[in-house]
Amino acid sequence: MLLKDKIVVITGASRGIGKGIAEVFAREGAHVAFTYSSSEAPAKQLETELKKYGNKIKAFKSDASNFTDCEQLAEAIAQDFGQVDVLINNAGITKDNLLMRMTEADFDDVIRVNLKSVFNMTKAFQRGFLKQRSGSIINISSIVGVKGNAGQANYAASKAGIIGFTKSIALELGSRNIRSNAIAPGFIETEMTDRLDEAVVQQWRDGIPLKRGGTVEDVANACLFFASDLSSYVTGQVLLVDGGMLT
Repeated sequence: MLLKDKIVVITGASRGIGKGIAEVFAREGAHVAFTYSSSEAPAKQLETELKKYGNKIKAFKSDASNFTDCEQLAEAIAQDFGQVDVLINNAGITKDNLLMRMTEADFDDVIRVNLKSVFNMTKAFQRGFLKQRSGSIINISSIVGVKGNAGQANYAASKAGIIGFTKSIALELGSRNIRSNAIAPGFIETEMTDRLDEAVVQQWRDGIPLKRGGTVEDVANACLFFASDLSSYVTGQVLLVDGGMLT
């Protein structure tokens, strides 16, 4: 019960990595407030499932890329849950294409949802962190933000921006005992990768030193470290959860 009675906010948790984080955190004793933008049925189902742990769980429909939505969300969660201990910025999208074919809208949308959302949410919740002089901010980046990737200039730029933002906030808020760290997942197998050709997926696995794709729980466990007191002297760091892919 590493997170017993801690109040955690997770964006984009109705599926994939966000859902995995919510499940692990609830199991570890956290009260979880999570957001979804359009997948209401899966969000409500997850809300119901996680209540079996006996913690306070609630799904909020909110657009992390909208500044006003984030301000209103912070107020609603403060009224419902009290003071937040951990913020996990996970919401993200991809709109992959080669630069010559990428539209301005494709670039702007990915930057807005992936990067501006981190600014919006951190801005909205930092007041509470500053008031209580504690807090852990965890931003989900990607190894693509570290190394780049052809056909993902917009996504790579957004995830690299998250790393720069994370380190800057760690410097700004460290004196108030507020920590800011990022996680850079590699090839993580989710319901999205299940739709890919198995031969292609196996080829990716073969290129990873650990010879497997990551699981959402692998990422969630890294988040668990940053959210818990186990990492009380760790801030401004980027943890690669990639099976050694960038080693």
